[in-house]
Amino acid sequence: MKSIYLAPVILDTDTYNEIDDQYALAYLLKSSDMLRTVGLTAAPFYNENSTSPENGMERSYEEIRHLLTLMGREDLFPIVYKGSRTYLPDEHTPVDSPAARFIAEKANEYRPDRPLYIIAIGAITNVASALLMNPAVKENCMVIWLGGHAPQFDAGEFNMMQDIAAARVVMMSGIPFVQLPCKGVVDIFHVSEPELKYWLSGKNALCDYLVEHTVEAAERYAKGRPWSRVIWDVTAVAWLLDEDHRFMTYRAIPSPVPEYDLSYSKTLTGPVITMVDHINRDALFEDLVNKLTL
Repeated sequence: MKSIYLAPVILDTDTYNEIDDQYALAYLLKSSDMLRTVGLTAAPFYNENSTSPENGMERSYEEIRHLLTLMGREDLFPIVYKGSRTYLPDEHTPVDSPAARFIAEKANEYRPDRPLYIIAIGAITNVASALLMNPAVKENCMVIWLGGHAPQFDAGEFNMMQDIAAARVVMMSGIPFVQLPCKGVVDIFHVSEPELKYWLSGKNALCDYLVEHTVEAAERYAKGRPWSRVIWDVTAVAWLLDEDHRFMTYRAIPSPVPEYDLSYSKTLTGPVITMVDHINRDALFEDLVNKLTL
């Protein structure tokens, strides 16, 4: 890891959107030997699992609490916050929410050499709003975001295109920033039904819930055919746990700039960021299984 102390982490998650957020949240809490969870914030989303961005956020908030109950971690209920009810209206106006205010205020407790880590695995509205609310977020935090695709593709990934304005605010702000692109990088982190049932079924209530709902989600589109399912949100948590590139490799590059037409700018002109470029799938899956089955 990047520090010898327990890294303080806020997880910003659209937990009800897909099953992979649940794996990421569980992995974070099961990594308490290295990471200290100081906040869980619900992000907005809008797709077939919600009726609006606000409804997606509300459902995500309830799903966070449900997972904490499954894990016997109701003690964390006080640090779960509802997030934005809409996306950013432009690149200058924050969306006020308990989550954005919490992030903005929490940033004041940290400093650049011992930052607050914000792991974002949904639309990045809450984080962008906090940045616009308090300049200290830029100085005292680091953002690890699973969003967008690798630069050779377009920017039309779900987390990114839900709120392009928010993505532009964060990626162009100069805040220490790690991007985990979906297509071309973290999409290698997927699982199949036989793997899940072999490694997780019957181990505990959390594992049974994850297996049941992953299979259920996959069967909705696979309809009896063979399938594998990405659980790529786990990789964002893994970045903070990575030692000696055991789980992934990454490099420093000028940030790709997402445009409103869902393209990336032709030249990499943004601030220098860290971009993950490879996932060691088997090593990470082994660590995930070991922790979920404890």
